[in-house]
Amino acid sequence: MTELKTLRSTRPFTELTTLTPLGDGAFSAHIDPIWTIGPKVHGGCMMAACAAAARDVVRAEGGARELQPVAVSANYLSAPDPGDVRLTTTIRKQGRQVCLVDVELWQDDRLAVSAAVTLGRPDVAEPRHREPLALDALPAEPAADSSVITDGHPMAEIVHVAKGCDLRVDPTAARFLTGELGDPVNRMWARPMAEDEADTDTAALFAIMLGDISAPVTMNRGMFGWAPTVQLTTYLRRLPEPGWMRVMASAQVLGDTWFEEDHLVLDSSGQVIVQSRQLAMIPKG
Repeated sequence: MTELKTLRSTRPFTELTTLTPLGDGAFSAHIDPIWTIGPKVHGGCMMAACAAAARDVVRAEGGARELQPVAVSANYLSAPDPGDVRLTTTIRKQGRQVCLVDVELWQDDRLAVSAAVTLGRPDVAEPRHREPLALDALPAEPAADSSVITDGHPMAEIVHVAKGCDLRVDPTAARFLTGELGDPVNRMWARPMAEDEADTDTAALFAIMLGDISAPVTMNRGMFGWAPTVQLTTYLRRLPEPGWMRVMASAQVLGDTWFEEDHLVLDSSGQVIVQSRQLAMIPKG
C-alpha cells in the first residue's frame, strides 16, 4: 500500500472529488491514502467520486448547477488501492428536473465500481411529514465522553479516513471498543474540515460518503474482519447545514452469509440529509 503520510491539505475532500476532464465524458482522479479502510479505498469515497463525475458531466452538458446527486446506487466489483483512477460516464437522461448517468470507476484495466446516479434538486422546504427517529436522541454535538478517532485510538490504524475529517464515536453504542457485545448499532458524529464544509458541492459529496462511514455493525456482535460491501444505495435528501452531522448505522438481520446495514445522517439542524442501505457479507474472521 502507498505510505500513509501526515495530512497537509486544508481541503482534502475537495481534492478527492475534484476530477480532471479527459474528454468524451471521462475523468481522472487521484485518491490519497488517507481515504482508505485498511489498505483499500473506502467504499463511500468511491461513491462520492462517482457522484462527482455524474454531476460534472451533466454540468458540462448545460445542466443546472442546482442539480445534485440525490441517489447513487453502486455495485462494488473490486477493491482498488489508493492512487490514480479513471471514471467514465454515460448520460442516460438529461432533463430539467432529473438526470440519469451511469458511471464506472476503473483502476488500470480493472473495473472497481459500477454506479447509477440520479441528479435532481434536493429538498429545501420543511418536510410534509417526518417520523420520530432513534437518532434524534443523540446530542447534536459530540458528547464529552465521545471517542475521537485520532492517532492512538483503537480504530485509527484501520480507519484512515479519520485523517481527512473529524470523526467521533458514541461509546455507549460501540461496545466492541471495550471488548463487550452489543446490538448491531453504531452512532457517530462527523464533520468535514472547514474549507470542505464551506463549499456546498463538496459538503454534498461528503454527506454521501457518510452513508458508508460506520465500522461494520457486526463488530458489536463479536464478528471482526473485512465485511465487503457488494451493493450500496445512498439518497441525498437535502444539502447539509454547516456543523456536526449525526450518523447511525444499524442492521435488523445478520444472516449466515449476508447482512444489511442502514445509515441515517442528520445535519446540525436535525434534518435528514442522507439515508443509505448496503448489502454486505458477514466477516469470515
